[in-house]
Amino acid sequence: MASRAAKEEKAARAGGFSRGTNQTGVRLYNERLVLSLIRRHKSLPKADIARMTGLSPQTISIITNQLEADGLLLKGNPQRGRIGQPSVPYSLNPDGAFAFGLKIGRRSVDLYLINFTGEILKLLHKIYPYPKPEAILHFAREGIAEMMKDLPPEHARRMAGVGIAAPYEMWTWPEEIGAPRKDIDAWRTVDIRSDLASHLDWPVYFHNDITAACAAELIFGRGSDYLDYLYVYIGSFIGGGLVLNGHLFPGRTQNAGALGSMPAPATGAGTQAQRTPQLMNVASIYVLERKLIAQGKNPEVLWLSPDDWGDDLGPALDEWIDEVSQNVAISIVAAVAVIDVETVIIDGAFPEFVRKAIIERTHAALERVNRQGLSPFRVVEGTIGNAARALGGASIPLLANFTQDREVLFKD
Repeated sequence: MASRAAKEEKAARAGGFSRGTNQTGVRLYNERLVLSLIRRHKSLPKADIARMTGLSPQTISIITNQLEADGLLLKGNPQRGRIGQPSVPYSLNPDGAFAFGLKIGRRSVDLYLINFTGEILKLLHKIYPYPKPEAILHFAREGIAEMMKDLPPEHARRMAGVGIAAPYEMWTWPEEIGAPRKDIDAWRTVDIRSDLASHLDWPVYFHNDITAACAAELIFGRGSDYLDYLYVYIGSFIGGGLVLNGHLFPGRTQNAGALGSMPAPATGAGTQAQRTPQLMNVASIYVLERKLIAQGKNPEVLWLSPDDWGDDLGPALDEWIDEVSQNVAISIVAAVAVIDVETVIIDGAFPEFVRKAIIERTHAALERVNRQGLSPFRVVEGTIGNAARALGGASIPLLANFTQDREVLFKD
């Protein structure tokens, strides 16, 4: 693995905005602190930044002036109405940085180009029976080249990198993915991050797809409203993420919040011949796909149009929502008993009406679970939906360059 110095040198060559090559550690930390606060609060004047950080007004003035000169902050119009000098708010400059996000899923791949504030500027979506490394690399290289053609040169110079969001060890799920063993085993020997990086001039990062989705909710969704939360994302496979004290907590092996691997409580214990199923085996979208096939329906709409499944899925959808809600309710109670978070955010790669139904039925299922001894917690909807994993992938280069989460997410 390349050293951090090498990574930052590459970032510096790729874009003149890199904050890691000519700053002291303390100053770099303070700059990221200021950017993180402004991102969370949308806009802040210098006086409020100084109060929140405990830094002197002079220090904040130097930092904000530098970040404005670097093109990362925009100075707003003076806000009058208070005693003393007018307050001037600062906000993030949407054109301050750009990033690509590549989401690799069981049945589809997405490529997003976003700006500094998370606006999706361009996107590509492709479905397939199962993921093949070479086909995905071709899709990513061709897609990035096509998107770069229309990007103004001054924006291209501000490219922070590419973030790949994909399940870890994809080859361990051949049955669930539905791929021939020889094809899925190809993922054992492929380093897709290195392969893609060899064709690009920017840093390329890799993270678990649900950790990335959790990052997207944290910096672009409603996650910043809560100090601690468990994040539940229902995609082809269900998974989770964890935020503690306002920061992503990836865990010892970058796999914290791996809800999909929890035992499925509502299915009962397994026998000696049959192991207890995991949550992913009963609360993932691939389970709905199989229900639809069993009922003679075409499941392709689940992957082709995740935001609009239409109204012809029949009883399979209602049955699946019930199973998801019952199992998720018990699983999140078990998780809260361990980590004591105040909030659980549930989202997924499905239409808004499905998300609302899952939230509603999960609340109902929680009423049937004995929570004696646990502090109250809330269950709320996520805000990003199907875009969360690709948007989360694109957020990884921004996290690496501009936020305090770098130290926990990007250890060498």
